[in-house]
Amino acid sequence: MTGGAVTRVLVADDQTVVREGIVMLLGLLPGIEVVGAAADGEEAVALVERHHPDVVLMDLRMPRVDGVEATRRIRAAHPGTEVVVLTTYADDESLFPALQAGARGYLTKDAGGEEIAKAIADVRAGAAGLSPQIQLRLLERLSEQPAEPAPAVGRPAAGPAELPDGLTAREAEVLALIAQGLSNTEIAQRLFVSPATVKTHINNLFAKTAVRDRAQAVAYAFRHGITGTQQ
Repeated sequence: MTGGAVTRVLVADDQTVVREGIVMLLGLLPGIEVVGAAADGEEAVALVERHHPDVVLMDLRMPRVDGVEATRRIRAAHPGTEVVVLTTYADDESLFPALQAGARGYLTKDAGGEEIAKAIADVRAGAAGLSPQIQLRLLERLSEQPAEPAPAVGRPAAGPAELPDGLTAREAEVLALIAQGLSNTEIAQRLFVSPATVKTHINNLFAKTAVRDRAQAVAYAFRHGITGTQQ
């Protein structure tokens, strides 16, 4: 994990055998400490309040409180706790509500230990922890609907009217790189600016687009065609 620090993880899944299997798998991964396991979303919210984990691995289809609502409650009350969805489902009705609720990662349950560890590390570093299949689904969803005009990364905008919500060309560049999964440091290196400048752009574009975190920014970017894939 980043800087050799231990990442404290909570697991939420209503199926006992799956939950215990995930806990066992995580216990074998270096730099990860499992601090709790919840059988539904309501218990997950309560355990986050008690243990303050760094990351929650969240199933979606659970009794009492489902994963989307649990994610929304956790992110609202504990913004320092990231949520990575780990579910059987990759359909739009599962994916987009989870991202809108504040999840920064999304994996399906065929993910291996290395992929889960990478997603956990990515969200801890401020990037999106999306599996390749989920990134492909976002691109497919983008291609299925007309996108609002936006400049490609590295190209000047023809005019401010082409960008939604008053975004500047530079803010659109930063948003596209967020959608590609880059961290603040990687964006700074790509654009040859300081990390502080990148953070300022991110704060501005978050305010303009009314998104709360990077996962919602990714969904916004794909919704409006600001992904850098036009190059």
